[in-house]
Amino acid sequence: MPRSYSTEEILSKEFPELEWDCKFSEVFGKPAINDTWLIWGSSGSGKSSFVMQLCKELCKYDRVVYDSLEEGDSMTMQQSMMRHGMSDVGRRFNLLNAEPMEDLRERLSKRKSWNIAVIDSFQYTQMSYRDYIRLKEQNKDKLLIFISHAKGRAPRGSAAESVMYDATLKIWVEGFKAFSKGRFIGTSGEYTIWDEGAARYWGDPNQTMEEIR
Repeated sequence: MPRSYSTEEILSKEFPELEWDCKFSEVFGKPAINDTWLIWGSSGSGKSSFVMQLCKELCKYDRVVYDSLEEGDSMTMQQSMMRHGMSDVGRRFNLLNAEPMEDLRERLSKRKSWNIAVIDSFQYTQMSYRDYIRLKEQNKDKLLIFISHAKGRAPRGSAAESVMYDATLKIWVEGFKAFSKGRFIGTSGEYTIWDEGAARYWGDPNQTMEEIR
């Protein structure tokens, strides 16, 4: 049976926070670095570009592995990495070519494995919510970031939607902007992925996050 904690124990406990660039902290605050995040959005919304920008930022703090289940080591992935200057991070970023989840699970269990894993996409993993919980429990000391397709403004599929409710950082991407919809929100709550594309989509640059939501 799990132990109980006193108020004093909880309030004095220290959690590892991500002290990242102000551009990200203003949007997403300082989230825990050993948790689960979910990023979702429709095709053409700027989701892939945001994920690559996020990976580049995370590489400043630790090594990142990206399991590209959909694109693999394709030309489009190569172009995306070139466009976002991923050569700057060197070997701190590793791409897996559509590695099955069981193989990734084994990799993550090894000593000196990556502490940050990006899985693209949740639908391609064919995981149930039970599978997700199992993976999360086996990697309590790691940051797991899942990318999901969208149906309307929600993640596509019941399992992905359940992951959204469980994730501590929930990021919705639309019109080349990323919005924090989770438990960690900074002062602005929105991140512009591509200025020109966002301006064309949203029109009024003075529109507030409340109006968008």
